[in-house]
Amino acid sequence: MELQDPKMNGALPSDAVGYRQEREGFLASRGPAPGSKPVQFMDFEGKTSFGMSVFNLSNAIMGSGILGLAYAMAHTGVIFFLALLLCIALLSSYSIHLLLTCAGIVGIRAYEQLGQRAFGPAGKVVVAAVICLHNVGAMSSYLFIIKSELPLVIGTFLYMDPEGDWFLKGNLLIIIVSVLIILPLALMKHLGYLGYTSGLSLTCMLFFLVSVIYKKFQLGCAIGRNETAMESEAPVGLPNQGLNSSCEAQMFTVDSQMSYTVPIMAFAFVCHPEVLPIYTELCRPSQRRMQAVANVSIGSMFCMYGLTATFGYLTFYSSVEAEMLHMYSQKDPLILCVRLAVLLAVTLTVPVVLFPIRRALQQLLFPGKAFSWLRHVAIALILLVLVNVLVICVPTIRDIFGVIGSTSAPSLIFILPSIFYLRIVPSEVEPFLSWPKIQALCFGVLGVLFMAVSLGFMFANWATGQSRMSGH
Repeated sequence: MELQDPKMNGALPSDAVGYRQEREGFLASRGPAPGSKPVQFMDFEGKTSFGMSVFNLSNAIMGSGILGLAYAMAHTGVIFFLALLLCIALLSSYSIHLLLTCAGIVGIRAYEQLGQRAFGPAGKVVVAAVICLHNVGAMSSYLFIIKSELPLVIGTFLYMDPEGDWFLKGNLLIIIVSVLIILPLALMKHLGYLGYTSGLSLTCMLFFLVSVIYKKFQLGCAIGRNETAMESEAPVGLPNQGLNSSCEAQMFTVDSQMSYTVPIMAFAFVCHPEVLPIYTELCRPSQRRMQAVANVSIGSMFCMYGLTATFGYLTFYSSVEAEMLHMYSQKDPLILCVRLAVLLAVTLTVPVVLFPIRRALQQLLFPGKAFSWLRHVAIALILLVLVNVLVICVPTIRDIFGVIGSTSAPSLIFILPSIFYLRIVPSEVEPFLSWPKIQALCFGVLGVLFMAVSLGFMFANWATGQSRMSGH
Protein backbone atom coordinates (compact mmCIF):
# COMPACT_ATOMS: atom_id res chain seq x y z
CA MET A 1 0.00 0.00 0.00
CA GLU A 2 1.49 3.30 -1.11
CA LEU A 3 0.51 6.74 0.16
CA GLN A 4 -0.10 9.49 -2.33
CA ASP A 5 1.95 12.67 -2.23
CA PRO A 6 -0.09 15.49 -0.74
CA LYS A 7 -1.38 18.04 -3.18
CA MET A 8 -1.71 21.34 -1.40
CA ASN A 9 -2.01 24.99 -2.31
CA GLY A 10 0.97 26.97 -1.16
CA ALA A 11 4.03 25.77 0.69
CA LEU A 12 4.26 22.32 2.17
CA PRO A 13 4.91 21.98 5.90
CA SER A 14 8.35 20.81 6.91
CA ASP A 15 7.13 17.28 7.66
CA ALA A 16 5.51 17.02 4.25
CA VAL A 17 8.69 18.25 2.59
CA GLY A 18 10.55 15.48 4.36
CA TYR A 19 7.91 13.06 3.17
CA ARG A 20 8.42 14.16 -0.44
CA GLN A 21 12.20 13.89 -0.11
CA GLU A 22 11.77 10.36 1.25
CA ARG A 23 9.84 9.37 -1.86
CA GLU A 24 12.52 10.87 -4.08
CA GLY A 25 15.41 8.92 -2.59
CA PHE A 26 16.50 11.00 0.42
CA LEU A 27 18.22 13.64 -1.69
CA ALA A 28 17.58 17.34 -1.65
CA SER A 29 15.39 18.58 -4.53
CA ARG A 30 18.06 20.93 -5.81
CA GLY A 31 21.52 19.84 -6.86
CA PRO A 32 24.48 20.06 -4.54
CA ALA A 33 26.89 22.91 -4.60
CA PRO A 34 29.91 22.41 -6.89
CA GLY A 35 32.53 20.26 -5.22
CA SER A 36 30.28 19.30 -2.30
CA LYS A 37 28.80 15.94 -1.46
CA PRO A 38 25.02 15.45 -1.97
CA VAL A 39 23.04 15.73 1.23
CA GLN A 40 21.98 12.25 2.35
CA PHE A 41 18.82 11.86 4.43
CA MET A 42 20.70 9.67 6.89
CA ASP A 43 23.50 9.79 9.41
CA PHE A 44 26.08 8.23 7.10
CA GLU A 45 26.23 6.84 3.59
CA GLY A 46 25.17 3.18 3.58
CA LYS A 47 27.33 0.67 1.75
CA THR A 48 25.44 -2.60 2.30
CA SER A 49 24.09 -4.11 -0.92
CA PHE A 50 20.48 -5.14 -1.49
CA GLY A 51 21.38 -8.84 -1.29
CA MET A 52 23.34 -8.51 1.94
CA SER A 53 20.48 -6.49 3.44
CA VAL A 54 18.07 -9.28 2.51
CA PHE A 55 20.41 -11.81 4.16
CA ASN A 56 20.59 -9.75 7.37
CA LEU A 57 16.84 -9.10 7.59
CA SER A 58 15.97 -12.72 6.71
CA ASN A 59 18.39 -13.87 9.37
CA ALA A 60 16.73 -11.53 11.86
CA ILE A 61 13.30 -12.99 10.95
CA MET A 62 14.35 -16.60 10.92
CA GLY A 63 15.59 -18.14 14.09
CA SER A 64 14.59 -20.51 16.83
CA GLY A 65 10.89 -19.97 16.08
CA ILE A 66 11.17 -22.30 13.11
CA LEU A 67 11.65 -25.24 15.48
CA GLY A 68 8.25 -24.64 17.10
CA LEU A 69 6.11 -24.20 13.99
CA ALA A 70 5.28 -27.89 13.52
CA TYR A 71 4.02 -27.86 17.12
CA ALA A 72 1.92 -24.82 16.25
CA MET A 73 0.44 -26.61 13.23
CA ALA A 74 -0.42 -29.65 15.36
CA HIS A 75 -2.62 -27.44 17.53
CA THR A 76 -4.28 -25.40 14.78
CA GLY A 77 -4.51 -27.73 11.76
CA VAL A 78 -2.80 -27.51 8.38
CA ILE A 79 -5.17 -25.10 6.62
CA PHE A 80 -5.81 -22.92 9.66
CA PHE A 81 -2.08 -22.70 10.40
CA LEU A 82 -1.09 -21.71 6.85
CA ALA A 83 -3.87 -19.11 6.75
CA LEU A 84 -2.72 -17.62 10.06
CA LEU A 85 0.91 -17.69 8.94
CA LEU A 86 0.06 -15.86 5.71
CA CYS A 87 -1.97 -13.25 7.60
CA ILE A 88 0.86 -12.58 10.04
CA ALA A 89 3.38 -12.33 7.18
CA LEU A 90 1.21 -9.78 5.34
CA LEU A 91 0.56 -7.82 8.53
CA SER A 92 4.28 -7.78 9.29
CA SER A 93 5.03 -6.38 5.82
CA TYR A 94 2.35 -3.72 6.28
CA SER A 95 3.73 -2.71 9.67
CA ILE A 96 7.20 -2.27 8.13
CA HIS A 97 5.57 -0.01 5.54
CA LEU A 98 4.16 2.13 8.36
CA LEU A 99 7.52 2.20 10.10
CA LEU A 100 9.44 3.21 6.96
CA THR A 101 6.91 5.91 6.13
CA CYS A 102 7.30 7.46 9.58
CA ALA A 103 11.09 7.25 9.36
CA GLY A 104 11.07 8.94 5.97
CA ILE A 105 8.81 11.81 7.04
CA VAL A 106 10.92 12.87 10.01
CA GLY A 107 14.33 11.75 8.72
CA ILE A 108 14.93 9.47 11.70
CA ARG A 109 16.58 6.08 11.46
CA ALA A 110 16.26 4.89 15.07
CA TYR A 111 13.18 3.18 16.47
CA GLU A 112 13.72 4.87 19.84
CA GLN A 113 13.84 8.33 18.29
CA LEU A 114 10.54 7.66 16.55
CA GLY A 115 9.11 6.95 19.99
CA GLN A 116 10.50 10.24 21.26
CA ARG A 117 9.10 12.12 18.25
CA ALA A 118 5.66 10.60 18.84
CA PHE A 119 5.40 10.79 22.65
CA GLY A 120 8.44 12.62 23.97
CA PRO A 121 11.03 11.13 26.36
CA ALA A 122 8.50 8.63 27.78
CA GLY A 123 7.91 7.21 24.30
CA LYS A 124 11.63 6.79 23.79
CA VAL A 125 11.94 4.83 27.05
CA VAL A 126 8.95 2.59 26.25
CA VAL A 127 10.23 1.74 22.77
CA ALA A 128 13.74 1.00 24.02
CA ALA A 129 12.32 -1.23 26.75
CA VAL A 130 10.15 -3.19 24.28
CA ILE A 131 13.07 -3.69 21.89
CA CYS A 132 15.33 -4.85 24.71
CA LEU A 133 12.67 -7.23 26.06
CA HIS A 134 12.01 -8.81 22.70
CA ASN A 135 15.59 -9.17 21.54
CA VAL A 136 16.81 -10.44 24.90
CA GLY A 137 14.07 -13.06 24.66
CA ALA A 138 15.13 -13.91 21.11
CA MET A 139 18.78 -14.22 22.10
CA SER A 140 17.75 -16.38 25.04
CA SER A 141 15.82 -18.74 22.79
CA TYR A 142 18.84 -19.12 20.49
CA LEU A 143 21.18 -19.85 23.37
CA PHE A 144 18.62 -22.26 24.82
CA ILE A 145 18.91 -24.32 21.63
CA ILE A 146 22.69 -24.32 22.00
CA LYS A 147 22.33 -25.37 25.62
CA SER A 148 20.07 -28.33 24.80
CA GLU A 149 21.52 -29.50 21.47
CA LEU A 150 25.28 -28.92 21.63
CA PRO A 151 25.94 -31.46 24.47
CA LEU A 152 24.09 -34.14 22.47
CA VAL A 153 26.07 -33.38 19.31
CA ILE A 154 29.48 -33.37 21.01
CA GLY A 155 28.58 -36.44 23.07
CA THR A 156 27.59 -38.35 19.93
CA PHE A 157 30.82 -37.43 18.15
CA LEU A 158 32.98 -38.39 21.14
CA TYR A 159 30.88 -41.44 22.10
CA MET A 160 30.35 -39.96 25.57
CA ASP A 161 27.36 -39.52 27.81
CA PRO A 162 26.40 -35.81 27.90
CA GLU A 163 25.01 -36.29 31.40
CA GLY A 164 28.16 -37.87 32.80
CA ASP A 165 30.97 -35.48 31.87
CA TRP A 166 31.21 -32.00 33.36
CA PHE A 167 32.70 -30.47 30.19
CA LEU A 168 29.58 -31.50 28.21
CA LYS A 169 27.16 -29.60 30.44
CA GLY A 170 24.96 -27.23 28.46
CA ASN A 171 25.44 -24.31 30.84
CA LEU A 172 29.21 -24.44 30.38
CA LEU A 173 28.98 -24.82 26.60
CA ILE A 174 26.79 -21.76 26.07
CA ILE A 175 29.32 -19.67 27.99
CA ILE A 176 32.15 -20.99 25.81
CA VAL A 177 30.20 -20.34 22.59
CA SER A 178 29.26 -16.84 23.78
CA VAL A 179 32.88 -15.92 24.50
CA LEU A 180 34.60 -17.54 21.50
CA ILE A 181 32.08 -16.98 18.69
CA ILE A 182 29.22 -14.62 19.55
CA LEU A 183 31.19 -11.90 21.34
CA PRO A 184 33.76 -11.30 18.53
CA LEU A 185 30.95 -10.99 15.96
CA ALA A 186 28.92 -8.75 18.27
CA LEU A 187 31.86 -6.33 18.47
CA MET A 188 31.57 -5.48 14.75
CA LYS A 189 31.01 -1.76 14.38
CA HIS A 190 28.37 -1.98 11.63
CA LEU A 191 25.59 -4.47 11.05
CA GLY A 192 26.34 -4.70 7.32
CA TYR A 193 29.54 -6.62 8.07
CA LEU A 194 27.44 -9.56 9.25
CA GLY A 195 25.86 -10.11 5.82
CA TYR A 196 28.18 -13.01 5.04
CA THR A 197 27.54 -14.78 8.34
CA SER A 198 23.81 -14.21 7.81
CA GLY A 199 24.06 -15.87 4.41
CA LEU A 200 25.81 -18.86 5.99
CA SER A 201 23.13 -19.03 8.67
CA LEU A 202 20.36 -19.06 6.07
CA THR A 203 22.16 -21.83 4.17
CA CYS A 204 22.24 -23.93 7.32
CA MET A 205 18.51 -23.48 7.87
CA LEU A 206 17.84 -24.37 4.24
CA PHE A 207 19.71 -27.62 4.85
CA PHE A 208 17.48 -28.13 7.91
CA LEU A 209 14.37 -27.71 5.75
CA VAL A 210 15.60 -30.13 3.07
CA SER A 211 16.41 -32.70 5.76
CA VAL A 212 12.96 -32.40 7.37
CA ILE A 213 11.35 -33.03 3.97
CA TYR A 214 13.63 -36.00 3.32
CA LYS A 215 12.97 -37.57 6.74
CA LYS A 216 9.21 -37.35 6.15
CA PHE A 217 9.50 -39.55 3.07
CA GLN A 218 12.05 -41.82 4.74
CA LEU A 219 10.12 -42.39 7.97
CA GLY A 220 6.57 -42.24 6.66
CA CYS A 221 4.02 -42.84 9.40
CA ALA A 222 5.23 -46.05 11.04
CA ILE A 223 7.78 -44.51 13.37
CA GLY A 224 8.63 -45.44 16.95
CA ARG A 225 9.86 -43.25 19.72
CA ASN A 226 13.48 -42.26 19.69
CA GLU A 227 15.71 -43.82 22.29
CA THR A 228 15.79 -40.83 24.58
CA ALA A 229 12.02 -40.67 24.69
CA MET A 230 11.79 -44.42 25.35
CA GLU A 231 14.20 -44.33 28.26
CA SER A 232 12.68 -41.27 29.90
CA GLU A 233 8.97 -41.71 29.25
CA ALA A 234 8.04 -45.36 28.63
CA PRO A 235 6.67 -47.13 31.76
CA VAL A 236 8.69 -50.12 32.89
CA GLY A 237 7.24 -53.45 31.80
CA LEU A 238 4.98 -51.99 29.10
CA PRO A 239 5.62 -52.26 25.35
CA ASN A 240 6.66 -49.10 23.53
CA GLN A 241 3.79 -47.51 21.72
CA GLY A 242 4.07 -45.88 18.30
CA LEU A 243 4.96 -42.22 18.31
CA ASN A 244 1.79 -41.15 16.50
CA SER A 245 -1.55 -41.74 18.13
CA SER A 246 -3.08 -41.03 14.72
CA CYS A 247 -1.57 -40.69 11.26
CA GLU A 248 -4.36 -38.43 10.05
CA ALA A 249 -3.56 -34.78 9.51
CA GLN A 250 -6.05 -32.31 10.99
CA MET A 251 -7.04 -29.44 8.70
CA PHE A 252 -8.70 -27.32 11.43
CA THR A 253 -8.39 -27.77 15.17
CA VAL A 254 -8.53 -25.61 18.29
CA ASP A 255 -7.36 -26.64 21.76
CA SER A 256 -5.96 -25.16 24.96
CA GLN A 257 -2.41 -25.09 23.56
CA MET A 258 -3.44 -22.58 20.89
CA SER A 259 -2.54 -19.85 23.39
CA TYR A 260 1.07 -20.81 22.69
CA THR A 261 0.82 -21.51 18.96
CA VAL A 262 -0.34 -18.10 17.72
CA PRO A 263 2.36 -16.21 19.70
CA ILE A 264 4.92 -18.67 18.28
CA MET A 265 3.89 -17.60 14.77
CA ALA A 266 4.00 -13.92 15.71
CA PHE A 267 7.40 -14.40 17.34
CA ALA A 268 8.67 -16.04 14.14
CA PHE A 269 8.09 -12.91 11.99
CA VAL A 270 9.35 -10.15 14.27
CA CYS A 271 12.29 -8.32 12.69
CA HIS A 272 11.22 -4.73 13.28
CA PRO A 273 14.03 -3.68 15.66
CA GLU A 274 16.51 -4.61 12.91
CA VAL A 275 14.65 -2.85 10.07
CA LEU A 276 15.87 0.70 10.73
CA PRO A 277 19.53 -0.27 11.42
CA ILE A 278 19.54 -2.26 8.17
CA TYR A 279 17.81 0.67 6.42
CA THR A 280 20.51 3.01 7.66
CA GLU A 281 23.29 0.91 6.14
CA LEU A 282 21.50 0.15 2.84
CA CYS A 283 23.20 1.61 -0.21
CA ARG A 284 21.03 3.98 -2.29
CA PRO A 285 18.37 4.07 0.45
CA SER A 286 14.73 4.83 -0.26
CA GLN A 287 11.47 3.67 1.23
CA ARG A 288 10.61 1.66 -1.88
CA ARG A 289 14.01 -0.08 -1.91
CA MET A 290 13.88 -0.97 1.79
CA GLN A 291 10.29 -2.17 1.47
CA ALA A 292 11.48 -4.47 -1.31
CA VAL A 293 14.16 -5.84 1.03
CA ALA A 294 11.47 -6.49 3.64
CA ASN A 295 9.05 -8.12 1.19
CA VAL A 296 11.68 -10.46 -0.26
CA SER A 297 12.82 -11.43 3.24
CA ILE A 298 9.32 -12.01 4.60
CA GLY A 299 8.22 -13.90 1.49
CA SER A 300 11.19 -16.25 1.55
CA MET A 301 10.75 -16.90 5.27
CA PHE A 302 7.04 -17.58 4.80
CA CYS A 303 7.89 -20.30 2.28
CA MET A 304 10.54 -21.79 4.55
CA TYR A 305 8.28 -21.67 7.60
CA GLY A 306 5.31 -23.19 5.78
CA LEU A 307 7.32 -26.09 4.33
CA THR A 308 9.13 -26.83 7.60
CA ALA A 309 5.92 -26.82 9.65
CA THR A 310 3.99 -28.92 7.13
CA PHE A 311 6.56 -31.67 6.67
CA GLY A 312 7.49 -31.70 10.36
CA TYR A 313 3.84 -32.07 11.32
CA LEU A 314 3.17 -34.74 8.69
CA THR A 315 6.08 -36.74 10.15
CA PHE A 316 5.00 -36.71 13.81
CA TYR A 317 1.38 -35.47 13.68
CA SER A 318 -0.16 -34.69 17.08
CA SER A 319 2.87 -36.01 19.00
CA VAL A 320 5.28 -33.34 17.74
CA GLU A 321 7.05 -31.40 20.49
CA ALA A 322 7.63 -27.67 20.81
CA GLU A 323 11.31 -28.31 19.97
CA MET A 324 11.01 -30.49 16.86
CA LEU A 325 14.60 -31.75 16.80
CA HIS A 326 13.92 -33.73 19.97
CA MET A 327 11.59 -35.97 17.98
CA TYR A 328 14.32 -37.47 15.82
CA SER A 329 16.78 -40.19 16.77
CA GLN A 330 19.93 -38.80 18.36
CA LYS A 331 22.13 -41.32 16.52
CA ASP A 332 20.87 -40.63 12.99
CA PRO A 333 23.88 -39.24 11.04
CA LEU A 334 21.71 -36.90 8.96
CA ILE A 335 19.94 -35.51 12.03
CA LEU A 336 23.32 -35.07 13.67
CA CYS A 337 24.38 -32.90 10.73
CA VAL A 338 21.07 -31.04 10.94
CA ARG A 339 21.68 -30.32 14.61
CA LEU A 340 25.11 -28.94 13.76
CA ALA A 341 23.59 -26.74 11.02
CA VAL A 342 20.89 -25.41 13.34
CA LEU A 343 23.45 -24.74 16.06
CA LEU A 344 25.62 -22.80 13.63
CA ALA A 345 22.62 -20.88 12.30
CA VAL A 346 21.30 -19.75 15.68
CA THR A 347 24.83 -18.93 16.90
CA LEU A 348 25.39 -16.62 13.92
CA THR A 349 21.99 -14.99 14.43
CA VAL A 350 22.66 -13.84 17.99
CA PRO A 351 25.03 -10.96 17.00
CA VAL A 352 22.45 -9.63 14.50
CA VAL A 353 19.80 -9.55 17.23
CA LEU A 354 22.20 -7.95 19.72
CA PHE A 355 22.81 -4.87 17.54
CA PRO A 356 19.34 -3.26 18.04
CA ILE A 357 19.53 -3.77 21.81
CA ARG A 358 22.87 -2.00 21.99
CA ARG A 359 21.59 0.79 19.77
CA ALA A 360 18.48 1.17 21.93
CA LEU A 361 20.57 1.39 25.10
CA GLN A 362 22.91 3.92 23.51
CA GLN A 363 19.97 6.06 22.38
CA LEU A 364 18.45 5.84 25.85
CA LEU A 365 21.50 6.22 28.09
CA PHE A 366 24.02 8.06 25.90
CA PRO A 367 22.05 10.22 23.43
CA GLY A 368 24.18 12.36 21.18
CA LYS A 369 27.44 10.79 22.36
CA ALA A 370 30.16 10.02 19.82
CA PHE A 371 31.01 6.40 19.13
CA SER A 372 33.14 4.83 21.86
CA TRP A 373 34.76 1.42 21.58
CA LEU A 374 34.77 1.09 25.37
CA ARG A 375 31.02 1.65 25.56
CA HIS A 376 30.45 -0.54 22.49
CA VAL A 377 32.31 -3.48 24.05
CA ALA A 378 30.92 -2.98 27.56
CA ILE A 379 27.27 -3.08 26.44
CA ALA A 380 27.89 -6.27 24.44
CA LEU A 381 29.55 -7.96 27.41
CA ILE A 382 26.79 -6.97 29.84
CA LEU A 383 24.08 -8.18 27.45
CA LEU A 384 25.75 -11.54 26.88
CA VAL A 385 26.23 -12.08 30.61
CA LEU A 386 22.57 -11.23 31.26
CA VAL A 387 21.30 -13.55 28.53
CA ASN A 388 23.53 -16.43 29.66
CA VAL A 389 22.20 -16.12 33.22
CA LEU A 390 18.63 -16.05 31.91
CA VAL A 391 19.12 -19.16 29.75
CA ILE A 392 20.59 -21.10 32.65
CA CYS A 393 17.46 -20.35 34.70
CA VAL A 394 14.69 -20.79 32.06
CA PRO A 395 13.03 -24.25 32.20
CA THR A 396 11.61 -24.60 28.65
CA ILE A 397 11.94 -22.86 25.30
CA ARG A 398 8.16 -22.80 24.87
CA ASP A 399 7.80 -20.37 27.78
CA ILE A 400 10.17 -17.98 25.99
CA PHE A 401 8.19 -18.22 22.75
CA GLY A 402 4.88 -17.77 24.52
CA VAL A 403 5.71 -14.81 26.75
CA ILE A 404 7.71 -12.84 24.19
CA GLY A 405 5.26 -13.65 21.40
CA SER A 406 2.35 -12.40 23.52
CA THR A 407 3.89 -9.12 24.73
CA SER A 408 6.72 -7.56 22.78
CA ALA A 409 5.90 -9.20 19.43
CA PRO A 410 2.44 -7.58 19.03
CA SER A 411 3.89 -4.31 20.32
CA LEU A 412 6.60 -4.28 17.64
CA ILE A 413 4.46 -5.64 14.79
CA PHE A 414 1.08 -4.00 15.43
CA ILE A 415 0.89 -1.38 18.16
CA LEU A 416 4.01 0.81 17.89
CA PRO A 417 4.11 1.21 14.05
CA SER A 418 0.40 2.13 13.97
CA ILE A 419 0.74 4.64 16.82
CA PHE A 420 3.81 6.19 15.20
CA TYR A 421 1.94 6.53 11.91
CA LEU A 422 -1.04 8.21 13.56
CA ARG A 423 1.12 10.61 15.57
CA ILE A 424 3.96 11.39 13.15
CA VAL A 425 2.33 11.61 9.70
CA PRO A 426 1.07 15.22 9.59
CA SER A 427 -2.60 15.93 8.92
CA GLU A 428 -1.56 17.93 5.84
CA VAL A 429 -0.22 14.69 4.36
CA GLU A 430 -2.95 12.35 5.59
CA PRO A 431 -6.06 13.65 7.43
CA PHE A 432 -6.99 11.66 10.52
CA LEU A 433 -10.14 10.27 8.88
CA SER A 434 -8.30 9.27 5.70
CA TRP A 435 -8.34 5.60 4.77
CA PRO A 436 -4.59 5.00 5.48
CA LYS A 437 -4.93 6.37 9.02
CA ILE A 438 -8.13 4.42 9.64
CA GLN A 439 -6.27 1.29 8.53
CA ALA A 440 -3.41 2.10 10.89
CA LEU A 441 -5.86 2.64 13.77
CA CYS A 442 -7.56 -0.71 13.14
CA PHE A 443 -4.12 -2.31 12.90
CA GLY A 444 -3.18 -1.03 16.34
CA VAL A 445 -6.49 -2.16 17.87
CA LEU A 446 -5.90 -5.62 16.38
CA GLY A 447 -2.53 -5.73 18.14
CA VAL A 448 -4.05 -4.83 21.51
CA LEU A 449 -6.70 -7.56 21.11
CA PHE A 450 -4.05 -10.06 20.06
CA MET A 451 -1.97 -9.32 23.14
CA ALA A 452 -4.94 -9.44 25.52
CA VAL A 453 -6.33 -12.73 24.19
CA SER A 454 -2.93 -14.47 24.04
CA LEU A 455 -1.98 -13.43 27.57
CA GLY A 456 -5.42 -14.33 28.88
CA PHE A 457 -5.29 -17.87 27.51
CA MET A 458 -1.69 -18.32 28.64
CA PHE A 459 -2.37 -17.23 32.22
CA ALA A 460 -5.43 -19.48 32.27
CA ASN A 461 -3.28 -22.43 31.20
CA TRP A 462 -0.70 -21.67 33.87
CA ALA A 463 -3.40 -21.31 36.54
CA THR A 464 -5.04 -24.64 35.65
CA GLY A 465 -1.75 -26.49 35.12
CA GLN A 466 -2.58 -27.38 31.51
CA SER A 467 0.74 -25.97 30.33
CA ARG A 468 2.44 -28.96 31.92
CA MET A 469 0.02 -31.63 30.76
CA SER A 470 1.49 -31.93 27.29
CA GLY A 471 4.86 -32.92 28.66
CA HIS A 472 6.81 -30.36 26.64
